[in-house]
Amino acid sequence: MANSVNIPQFPQAFWRDSVSLPDFPKLNESIRTEVAIVGGGITGITAAYLLTRQGMKVTLIDASDLLNGVTGHTTAKITAQHGIIYDELIQHFGKDKASLYYQACMDAKQLIEDTIQTHQIDCDHRQEDAYIFTNSDSYVSQLETEKKAYEQLDIPSELTSSVPLDIPVKSGLRMDNQAQFHPLKYLKVLVDEAVKNGLDIYEQTTAVDIEYNKHPTIVTREEHRINCNYVIQASHYPFYDGEGFYPTRMYPERSYIVAVKTSETYPGGMYINAESPTRSVRSTNMNGEDLWLISGENHKTGQGKSTMKHYEALQQYAEKQFGISEFVYRWSAQDLTTMDKVPYIGPVTKNEDNVFVATGYRKWGMTNGTIAAKIISDRILDEDNPYAELYVPSRFQADPDVRKFTSMNADVAKHMIRGKLEYTNDNVKDLSADDATVTRVNGKRTGVYKDQDHQLYAVDTTCKHLGCEVNWNSGDRTWDCPCHGSRYSYTGEVIEGPAKEPLNKVELE
Repeated sequence: MANSVNIPQFPQAFWRDSVSLPDFPKLNESIRTEVAIVGGGITGITAAYLLTRQGMKVTLIDASDLLNGVTGHTTAKITAQHGIIYDELIQHFGKDKASLYYQACMDAKQLIEDTIQTHQIDCDHRQEDAYIFTNSDSYVSQLETEKKAYEQLDIPSELTSSVPLDIPVKSGLRMDNQAQFHPLKYLKVLVDEAVKNGLDIYEQTTAVDIEYNKHPTIVTREEHRINCNYVIQASHYPFYDGEGFYPTRMYPERSYIVAVKTSETYPGGMYINAESPTRSVRSTNMNGEDLWLISGENHKTGQGKSTMKHYEALQQYAEKQFGISEFVYRWSAQDLTTMDKVPYIGPVTKNEDNVFVATGYRKWGMTNGTIAAKIISDRILDEDNPYAELYVPSRFQADPDVRKFTSMNADVAKHMIRGKLEYTNDNVKDLSADDATVTRVNGKRTGVYKDQDHQLYAVDTTCKHLGCEVNWNSGDRTWDCPCHGSRYSYTGEVIEGPAKEPLNKVELE
């Protein structure tokens, strides 16, 4: 494509770049607290805020920096419109539970808005209608079916032949009164408020296990202990499985976002298409101008084409539909999808009711993450929550879960075997700057990256989770596991779980 607007060389999220966040120390001793939260994203921070308001002693740890995970790389739509989902929920769970799912999302939206009002948070919050649109004849009938599901659930909506955004559309389904915001401006205030209420925060502190005596105890990588009454795993992927078999009941997907300026005026609204590849569009404010956020290109982590191609595809779409005057940011995100598409929120297993998990948000973390914090906080505070049963992690519906269970784990097995056999005979000395290859060093499958200064970094490509072989992610300069979504930096450090330990380094002769 002929385009003079260049893709930024390095990925960086607008949300992270536009907010200054406080720093917190690393945990260097064993401590005692009432509630220990692992993960400094929207779920962990919201839960800490809710619990400290009620006088509970809470400690939050994060393996990296606060808000540097999925929450810092979101599209930040506060919506109950999670793709074409409600007809499927009615068919699988029944009308009552499908209605609960919608109400949970809307209650999460209300909780966010009430919190914004309480603390007068300036976070670019704006009410917007949300649209699913299609330009494909084969998806028009699906939107009509989804509209009927909306009507059964009394969701305010309209089926339309056009949308405010200037794009080709054959049908659109509008969900009224949704919202968007700047997630880090919002959550920074929640952090400040929770700290005022006594929250202790430790960054660069990785949880690796839970031990039991009378109460659960978190064990960190440095073997410090956090003794507590309750553990909230808000770490995206549960670091402690408790024989809940979470790796076999979820799969990870990556998606990509480009942030551009155009000569067009943004017409309002939030948009996502029905067909594949996914195209999602919203805007945000950047120094008084519209910054267009265009996202999509979903694929299973560690699988598929060169990841840089996904950014290029979004660039081409943005240029064709809206024109690009400036390409400002690019970044990617990863999230987990459960077998029935409903998040797992609640006790990690039936028998461990003081260790909680919140995962499987399917890229809709603003509402799912907020309601997760409310469900778990209510459980700890011994308050009823109408949504607890819907999200309980121990559920297992026979259909379609069994088929998905078999398919997901067959895919893992395929990549487990194939990855062991895949490598090149490339000479690492011939690598270009900012490029990587997978080769053999002393008989072992080895990933080698050459940086801009021609320094080589070599790692054993065997993932430290369950032994799959990682693949190179050219768009983000990471090693990604195609089995369960663990991600590592080019030096081998863990960026994203379920892996807890870094890749082994390999010495090059």
